[in-house]
Amino acid sequence: MTSPDPYETVMRLAVLLTGGASPALAWAHLGAGGDPTALAAAAAAERGDDVGAVLSASGGAWGDIAVVYAVAVETGAPLAETLRSVAGSLRDAAEVSAEVRVVLAEPLATARLLGWLPVAGVPLGALLGSDTIGVLIGDPVGRACLVAGVVLIAAARVWTRRLARSARPSSTVPGLDAELWAVALSAGASPQRARTVIARRSRDVDERASRAVDDTLDLALRAGVPAAELLRADAWAARHRARTDGREKAARLSTRLLIPLGVCTLPAFLLLAVVPVVIGLLRSGTFP
Repeated sequence: MTSPDPYETVMRLAVLLTGGASPALAWAHLGAGGDPTALAAAAAAERGDDVGAVLSASGGAWGDIAVVYAVAVETGAPLAETLRSVAGSLRDAAEVSAEVRVVLAEPLATARLLGWLPVAGVPLGALLGSDTIGVLIGDPVGRACLVAGVVLIAAARVWTRRLARSARPSSTVPGLDAELWAVALSAGASPQRARTVIARRSRDVDERASRAVDDTLDLALRAGVPAAELLRADAWAARHRARTDGREKAARLSTRLLIPLGVCTLPAFLLLAVVPVVIGLLRSGTFP
């Protein structure tokens, strides 16, 4: 059975809570279809245990939902309204990450395919009538070409992996810190209490996001405006930047992947496929 979408489950939970169901009863209704996370959350809510910890143990998207749930419960924020608002934001952030991965998939697949070009050149030489393998193993120059070609192939793979790693989206959810602060402050928590609750519940510490939140709090204080709406606007802007930056990184990656191709992969093809053929022709005396 396919596991239910966490974001869809949370949106349904928000609807049930808005209709007057208690958290334990709402989770029980959602778990009636066999969702183990909902069943575990229902049992925890019935006992008065920490539902956020149960959700976090499920991993994946539930981890981020668990942080929002726990902060809302601990600060007294309206649970239904909070889940309805933040679940949509978290889904949007997940879609940003998925969209970037899709854009990155094509250049990475092309680079992996071309990475096999030097290896494919060895049987290609044999098909042309050359003893490519014999030259690479038995001839001193051929052995030097074999070693150099293997080194270049390995270097190209390592180089490509590093380029791909630098272009992958961050594992942290863009704008999550700002969303958590907005939840806590909209519930009437003081900045000091909000900071304590969020620090205890957050899974990852993003120093840049923390500084951005502090700047927004300072702006709200100086301007005399509610900080929650400013923070929600910051969260939306963070997701927008993540989508734009991801597309730019993918575009740059397509160009950067040409560097290991030209520096390592093509020379390796020459060493493993072309040079042995030439050596074979010279040794046989058929080369003009």
